[in-house]
Amino acid sequence: MMRASSAGWFQEKILLGLAPRAYLRTLLTPFNGVAFLICALGLPLLFYRFYAGLGATTNLTQTQPWGVWIGFDMMTGIALAAGGFTIGAAVEIFGLEEFHAIERPAILTGFLGYLMAVVGLIADLGKPWNMVQIFAQNGTRSVLFEVAWCVVCYTCVLGLEFAVPFFEWLGVKRIYQPLRKALLALTVLSVMFSSMHQSALGSLFIIAPGKLHPLWWSPWIFAFFFMTAVIAGISMVVVESALSHKVFAHQLEGQHHDVTGITLGLGKAGAVVLFAYFFLKLQGVIDGHAWGYIGQGFLGAWWLVEMLGFVLLPSLLFAWGARHRSVGAVRVAATVAVLGIVLNRVNVSIVAWDWQNPSHYVPSWIELWVSLTLVTLGVLAFRWIVNRMPVLRQPADLAAGH
Repeated sequence: MMRASSAGWFQEKILLGLAPRAYLRTLLTPFNGVAFLICALGLPLLFYRFYAGLGATTNLTQTQPWGVWIGFDMMTGIALAAGGFTIGAAVEIFGLEEFHAIERPAILTGFLGYLMAVVGLIADLGKPWNMVQIFAQNGTRSVLFEVAWCVVCYTCVLGLEFAVPFFEWLGVKRIYQPLRKALLALTVLSVMFSSMHQSALGSLFIIAPGKLHPLWWSPWIFAFFFMTAVIAGISMVVVESALSHKVFAHQLEGQHHDVTGITLGLGKAGAVVLFAYFFLKLQGVIDGHAWGYIGQGFLGAWWLVEMLGFVLLPSLLFAWGARHRSVGAVRVAATVAVLGIVLNRVNVSIVAWDWQNPSHYVPSWIELWVSLTLVTLGVLAFRWIVNRMPVLRQPADLAAGH
């Protein structure tokens, strides 16, 4: 009886009610094939990095201590995962219930984003086993110490928030009901920890004005990092909701969500924050006496591309889409804004970093492939969880009115 019950649970919860052979046939898709090839090479490369060291797998040098695993996986990854605290604060703290339908997907995206970012960080560290020292040392004067502690604490908070749908899926009422009641407190903690380390990441560059190009360096860069995290959170939720409603349409059957209203509401918020960020960045350039660098050389022209094409343009598209109730325009703006955040973080940490050094860092193919693998694993994990747990669909007890 026990074995039959266990087999039934596995088939229902893991195999989605299908027989093993039928479930395996559903996995034979082009997307899964490409993902398998990426991971089949990427995971051994990740283990090879720990076996052979950074020198054998990366193009990092003594003058370029960090590369794509920090600039993209860490700094970009946690920015794009900011939808968790952004939407969580809107729903739980400010009472904007119209965004309740996208709260759980945003939290799940944030949780997975942070997990992948932490893996990228561990891969970048020369001696990753020394990470445990942050729990035993008093480094309160170090920005990195603050970032490390806030990332650890925020990841734990996201894990507790994600535990609600996880234990709903398992049917463990004595755990998920108290966690539901604690969501407000968890959201307050998530806003606090996320705000601290998002801005602290920018503070890492304040102490290196000679290393970072004047158009990107500013004493207010910590505020810019926080604002771009909010922009990334809003934009990622728009992109993710559009994809989720297309890919996971079967999860939403029988539910009535005002997708148009949610998207347009996020578009208004995106327009406001992007406009503010654009003009504050200009003020930062003026205060830093860097106006003369605009359009000068490759980096001067590249800064214009970032600001006009990936900040001003999506802000105007957000505003136009919200004003004319064009969901398509808002989604295009969100996509451009997400690319802009990626561009900004890569520019700050790699492209414009150590800009006067004639021998500039170019990531190795192994670094790029490992980063692609981590992104692929995040997407696969998101899809696996959403197909099984009550992330998009309403929990059974709430649907029944309990």
